[in-house]
Amino acid sequence: MDAIEEVEIVIVGGGICGLATALALHRKGIRSVVLERSETLRETGSGIAILTNGWRALDELGVGSKIRPTALPVQRVCDIDLDSGKQRQAPASVGEARCVKRSDLINAMADELPLGAIRFGCDIISVNLDSKTSFPVLQLSNGSSIKAKALIGCDGSNSIVADFLELKPKRIFALCAVRGFTNYPNGHGFAPDLTRMIKGEVLCGRVPVDENLVFWFIVQKFNYQGSKFPKDAELIRQFSLDSIRNFPTERLEMVKNCDVASLSLTQLRYRTPWEILLGKFRTGTVTVAGDAMHIMGPFIGQGGSAALEDAIVIARCLSWKMLEADQLEDSSKQIMSGKIGEAFEMYVKERRMRLVWLSAHTYLFGSLLETTSGLVKVMIGVTILVLFHNPTYHTRYDCGRL
Repeated sequence: MDAIEEVEIVIVGGGICGLATALALHRKGIRSVVLERSETLRETGSGIAILTNGWRALDELGVGSKIRPTALPVQRVCDIDLDSGKQRQAPASVGEARCVKRSDLINAMADELPLGAIRFGCDIISVNLDSKTSFPVLQLSNGSSIKAKALIGCDGSNSIVADFLELKPKRIFALCAVRGFTNYPNGHGFAPDLTRMIKGEVLCGRVPVDENLVFWFIVQKFNYQGSKFPKDAELIRQFSLDSIRNFPTERLEMVKNCDVASLSLTQLRYRTPWEILLGKFRTGTVTVAGDAMHIMGPFIGQGGSAALEDAIVIARCLSWKMLEADQLEDSSKQIMSGKIGEAFEMYVKERRMRLVWLSAHTYLFGSLLETTSGLVKVMIGVTILVLFHNPTYHTRYDCGRL
């Protein structure tokens, strides 16, 4: 039987949250290992909105200045109802909002990590607790095992660490989203705004990344029961064109001329606010962050920024408690385990109500988009206005210093 490898801190998942968490720990002088299932960095995907609160976190990580030059600042959010002709404008954020390429963000953080901090081709098939130390033990598909003093699941919506914590399964909106890039070689000439058009049950948004590149998305109702998503990129493009066939010609041309390789079609998933409020996000020295903890729809553009906040908070809490453990004369495994558990409890407590409000916001908007009842839409719309009258409310949050 192969010996079990022992590692201080294991982070499962080399996406935005996993790399941000590893980098935050690295900035605090704490070593960790990121286990990524893919053979390389997962640079696939298109754009991701980073708002003021997310930029605060990136600055704490020391990579904000590397990413800013790659993306234009977004000034406003412009909503246009094509059926009624009504329009509405609001500031995109209090401070700073940009749409960045996911690959730029991933590479900027990975480049700051020490050599060997990311291990590729590591497919986790199970998590258990060691009977003697209660430390988590990970079983990999290649037959090897890793024992960690701390385990942080940043492995997305299908998180095996969330399954270990027995979190409730993610819920599914009756909505799907197509995302993609379109490049304009001679410049697009669009204002630096997020412009969303809605017609019937289809929402089409567009935001410039730089002078030539535009990120766009289409959200619409989709009955997932018994239905199959097109997986071929050309079929996704045709699906998108069919969805917005009654939209302005400029939007049709944008989708028609898109970078087919950038296209993705996904069912929108979420955790309800009450599941965030009551969920048990920590057992012993195991916890979760990012989409594994609080997957939310894209309606307020906070998925990426919230994951970056998680990274800052979890690293800060761990550094405090691990310093306490180092200062004790008795620094046994039991003491260390207890301190890490306290750190994760602090992290969950600090993040819980913040995430409740974010999930409530996205849940209400998602419910508004997927319902067909005019009365229900009015009721939910009024609720949103009452609870979230300031469109930049959530960007005021500061995750604090590392």
